[in-house]
Amino acid sequence: MVFGGYMLAGGHLDIIMHSLPFEMMMIGGAATGAFLAGNDLTTIKHAGGDIVAAFSGPKWKKSDYQDLLCLMHELLNVLKKNPVDIEAHIEAPQDSDIFARYPKILKDKRAIEMICDTIRSMIMNFDNVHQVEELLEKQLESLIEEKLHGSHALQNMADALPALGIVAAVLGVIKTMASIDKPPEVLGGMIGGALVGTFLGVFLAYGIVGPFATRVKHIRLEEHNFYSMIGEVLVSNLHKNPVNICVEVARRHAPTRVRPSFNEVEEAIRGLKQAA
Repeated sequence: MVFGGYMLAGGHLDIIMHSLPFEMMMIGGAATGAFLAGNDLTTIKHAGGDIVAAFSGPKWKKSDYQDLLCLMHELLNVLKKNPVDIEAHIEAPQDSDIFARYPKILKDKRAIEMICDTIRSMIMNFDNVHQVEELLEKQLESLIEEKLHGSHALQNMADALPALGIVAAVLGVIKTMASIDKPPEVLGGMIGGALVGTFLGVFLAYGIVGPFATRVKHIRLEEHNFYSMIGEVLVSNLHKNPVNICVEVARRHAPTRVRPSFNEVEEAIRGLKQAA
């Protein structure tokens, strides 16, 4: 649409296409260098995964939220019936028959750590409910902060691109000034080529990289609801609520788009009981 509007207004792509490779080399090279210099290896890896996530969407689907509720229902039932029996599941989740029924969740290290560590705190007789809540809250805050590192790095790059475009444009003007004795039509083409740098920097910032960073941020925030739901179940259990109430509280915490209905969760739990 951008280039279509430009051409409909009478513009010619020749000068843009001629200058584009050189301007892209300057702007892209400077942006990449600044990105590598300003971020550690972990953040760079996160940003790479975030770019993939921008196309594939959130990791957790509706079925995963339902599986999580079923998993928590099973674990809390075991915990309430006999706290000793739960130790085998939380100390070695890879060998647990309960966790084995939910392979996608089992593969997620953060989810498993949050579940097992919190339940372990419960059976260690933490008398202060608020203390466990605070531990969960800090763990969730640390998790989302880590998850957003990639989007922050991409947003910083987007913020820098207009200035880098100006740098490329200034270099083009310097080149033009060295040819000040050329005819006006030649100088006009050289000035136009220099301005491609400004255009490219602004276009990349607000048309590509910036929207990517925003998309990634929204995806990571939505995925974070999955881990928050774990906290909702466990906190509700700390307040001595029945298992079904704990699960229902967490279900309502799920985003609308991926929230399983009450009947869907009840049917899934009923199926687990029949299978047992």
